[in-house]
Amino acid sequence: MRRICAILDDYQGAARQMADWSRIEDRVELRTIRTPFASQDEVVAAIGDCEMLVIMRERTPFPASLIERLPNLKLLVTSGMRNLAIDVGAAKARGITVCGTDSFSEPPVELTWALLLGLARHVVPEANNLRAGGAWQSSVGADLAGRTLGLIGLGKIGARVAKVARAFDMNVVAWSQNLTDERAQAAEATRAPSLDALLEQSDYVSIHVVLGDRTRGLLGEAQLRQMKKSAYLINTSRAAIVQRDALLRALGEGWIAGAGLDVFETEPLPADDPLRTLPNVLATPHLGYVTDRNYRAYFGQAVEDIEAWLSGSPVRTLA
Repeated sequence: MRRICAILDDYQGAARQMADWSRIEDRVELRTIRTPFASQDEVVAAIGDCEMLVIMRERTPFPASLIERLPNLKLLVTSGMRNLAIDVGAAKARGITVCGTDSFSEPPVELTWALLLGLARHVVPEANNLRAGGAWQSSVGADLAGRTLGLIGLGKIGARVAKVARAFDMNVVAWSQNLTDERAQAAEATRAPSLDALLEQSDYVSIHVVLGDRTRGLLGEAQLRQMKKSAYLINTSRAAIVQRDALLRALGEGWIAGAGLDVFETEPLPADDPLRTLPNVLATPHLGYVTDRNYRAYFGQAVEDIEAWLSGSPVRTLA
């Protein structure tokens, strides 16, 4: 009898095309689930009989309370080597092996710039206006050359964003709790002495820190009010780094010019969420990592992880 493996949250129906699953199909029965779950009860009903799961990023959380309800689960494979939505300790305590895959940092960098440029040049409203036969040229774009990009976080992704900014002749300032002058200089950026200083001088602010105890709610009303009224905020990291209520007020009341958002506290974003309709928001449905190269790594290595586990020698296990 073949073991059952479910591939969860395959929204685009891409998983089976991005890897050679035939390598394991003689031993594994594959089940693909394309829609998100509304509750833990739905998860248990759909996958309670599965011994293996392949999950995409943090689309379906696996806290201890859910793991306890999945007695058949033996292997959990996540895309990437870090998934804060999995209680890895609870999984290991249950004897569940948790594995990951490689991922590439270029795709979220590229989407960051797509959002920033789209906001600065009003690409979506102008394109929509053109298609609708509206007025020819209805807005005046914001410049990049000579303007200041403020980076909250200058790690692997933030440093790549800084490199692109230099190509646009922008001034780059950066800040994080542990950033040093040496690291900033290596990325051709200037370290801001404080978050407040970065916000006050930046024309564009882009977030590239990991969500954690020190960064949750990092930007609230006080911080957003320090930004220029002409400034734009870009968030391709995690939604909870910015306090939602404060962001909605900042956008609705014009504290800032607008925001480019790829991440949301509830995903998929509810149909009636105001972020869907605010005119100064350019939003994408968490596409930062969604590229051909990343998907082929995720699902190709998921097959490898399953093969290794079946052979008794799992690789790429999460700490």
